[in-house]
Amino acid sequence: MPDDYLKFAIYCFTTFITIINPLSIMPVYLTMTSGLTPQAARSTAIRAVITAFITMITFAFIGEALFSFFQITTNGLKVAGGIIFLLMGMDMLQARLPKIRVKKKEVKAYVTDISITPLGIPMICGPGAITNSIILMDNAEGWTQISILLATMLVICLITLIVLISSRRILRVIGETGNTVMMRIMGLIVMVVAVELFFAGLKPILRDIWNIQ
Repeated sequence: MPDDYLKFAIYCFTTFITIINPLSIMPVYLTMTSGLTPQAARSTAIRAVITAFITMITFAFIGEALFSFFQITTNGLKVAGGIIFLLMGMDMLQARLPKIRVKKKEVKAYVTDISITPLGIPMICGPGAITNSIILMDNAEGWTQISILLATMLVICLITLIVLISSRRILRVIGETGNTVMMRIMGLIVMVVAVELFFAGLKPILRDIWNIQ
């Protein structure tokens, strides 16, 4: 039995860390918070991670019922998420994400806006993380595995928070050129993920439309 719990914990961790990939979020976070003070940037990271964590927990518990009520499918979510990621990846690939300068009186509203979207959703908690939350909750047997799943979500979010908060120090080490190179590389990766996500959702939809087994 303890081995089953360990295997479940490892499976939860590896799937979430692969899907969320905190390092891929860092270039976007750095660019979008470049005009903020370190305190405001830290606040943005904290709000984004909290938003993502709450979203994952919410969908883990009520996602299946919510999708059923609104007649939304995870395939449709994958298609929409793939399009969003593709557009963002194209901008990252060309290092075209705008560096925004924010006026002091607008900082609070700006931090709230970007921490919810696009950082919290869909960068940290995207279609993949939402779908994974629903599937793993469905696979969890008993409250012990449910607790393991929730603890794993928390650990992943804390790792993401540490990466984002440390990103400015990392930027000072690698420099602007290094950040641009990293953004282009991550942009390519994001675009590949977007294409995979898009077609992973589109194929079942087309099969259903054309009644292909």
